[in-house]
Amino acid sequence: MTGNQQNNGPKHKRDLTRRKVVVAGAGAAVAVGAGAALASGAFADETTDSASASASSTSSSAETCYKLTSETTEGPYYIDADKIRRDITEDKEGIPLVLNLKVIDAETCKPIANAAVDIWHCDALGVYSGYESLSTGGGGTAPTDAPSGTPSGTPTGEPPSGAPSGGTGGGGHEEPTDDERYLRGTWKTDKQGRVAFKTIFPGWYRGRTVHIHTKVHVDGKWTDTGYEGGHTCHTGQFFFSEEAVLASAEVEPYSTSTTERTTLTEDTIYDQSGTTGGLLKLKYDKKNIAKGVVGSITMGVEPDSTNDGTSL
Repeated sequence: MTGNQQNNGPKHKRDLTRRKVVVAGAGAAVAVGAGAALASGAFADETTDSASASASSTSSSAETCYKLTSETTEGPYYIDADKIRRDITEDKEGIPLVLNLKVIDAETCKPIANAAVDIWHCDALGVYSGYESLSTGGGGTAPTDAPSGTPSGTPTGEPPSGAPSGGTGGGGHEEPTDDERYLRGTWKTDKQGRVAFKTIFPGWYRGRTVHIHTKVHVDGKWTDTGYEGGHTCHTGQFFFSEEAVLASAEVEPYSTSTTERTTLTEDTIYDQSGTTGGLLKLKYDKKNIAKGVVGSITMGVEPDSTNDGTSL
């Protein structure tokens, strides 16, 4: 699960790189705000939520089961997971988000159990933990209307780095500049290939649409100290509908951002392919998104391939 893995192509296992992570202590803070109850309840009943999301997409499962989920760039702000936890919120403010994920073998459609799934994303104002001095937050005077339109000026924060397939570059990995690790975490999939995380709805920064990064690691071993060995079979990103992002922009602290936003259709990473490209299925109160959001998606991966996102 290290960022310097080389892509050896489909159906080719690389030599295992040993890695160890420290299990995070108990007591991670729950998402704060008036809407925490909705997301908290969904997280507590994660199996039901995941099953419900899966059932709701049954009509399309036959045709999507055999589609590989799009591989994307790792980006410059990946940190080999050192927090084994499902609640990654810490003390960050924002709209509560429960992320229900399912990992399946894209060829056999069978769930992949005991995989290590990483997620990481910026906070409500576009700042990444571990890279606060490199990230450019968007705090300031609230804009007169919801952020939209074409970004201008030199992109800051995590730079765009080409299309998800056939693109060039990856932004280059940056070494962490601080010890913060909020909005980052790793957890294992259950027997049904499911895993759920509690976090907050991400914000945005110039040059990228709202997104969450993910990696799926397989063939490793879970120990008392964390996860060891294995290889990265999938590196991707999750995306949010424009409707949900515009609704979030009306809620503090998102509403205080002065940063221009790249829309979903303008993004250089999202391939416009819907679920296959990482577009989340979202559930929330359309009249009050601040209550919380539940996002769900099934990832079809090739467990025998190595896709670490550094060579796209």
